Amino acid sequence: MLRSIVNLPFAVAAKAAAHRQVSVAACRLYTDKAKPESEKQGEQEKPQEPAKDDAAKTISAEEAEKLKKAISDKDSKISELKDAYLRSLADAENIRNRAKTEIENTKVYAIQKFAKDLLDTVDILELALKHVPKDHLADKVANKSLVDLFEGVDMTKSSLLKTLERHGVETFDPLDKPYDANTSHALYQAPMPGKTPGHVFAVEKRGYIIKDRVLRPAQVGVVLDPNGN
Repeated sequence: MLRSIVNLPFAVAAKAAAHRQVSVAACRLYTDKAKPESEKQGEQEKPQEPAKDDAAKTISAEEAEKLKKAISDKDSKISELKDAYLRSLADAENIRNRAKTEIENTKVYAIQKFAKDLLDTVDILELALKHVPKDHLADKVANKSLVDLFEGVDMTKSSLLKTLERHGVETFDPLDKPYDANTSHALYQAPMPGKTPGHVFAVEKRGYIIKDRVLRPAQVGVVLDPNGN
């Protein structure tokens, strides 16, 4: 009985040791079984990675194509807008130039109507001077009043012409020049021996221009060609 009691601790220790050996063996067995499964899973997952890369590459190519098309559309739109912008600038420049020209013409030709009305006064003064007999002007003592009147009228006409000239109105005389329908108005035609047909031989009223525009055409007589040409 005493001997059995003495041997009891040794039996318990042996049993515990055996239990530990069984646990270690079970752990090793589980580890050995689990390891190949994890490796197989890793081997099965690895071949799937290239498929994902291929899909990503395919998506990137499609997106790149879309981006290229979008860029092309944007470039086309930019080109259209640039063309429209340049056209707008050109139109604006043309409008500015036209406005500038109109303003300048307004300043230059603003006096046109007034100057044209004054030409009648000049014509009357010239007509008055033209009808004074030259022999009456030769005798300044006997005809002093007439001479003074003539000189006064002539000075008035000269002053008026100078005033018109300061405002851009100038006179032109087409006498003995080829007839130009743009600057002269033929009142009559007559054969004139010694004169060139088609030339002006008489000026009834002088012509006037303001800058490059005819204010009033000259009223003239033109040499008639005897042959009717």
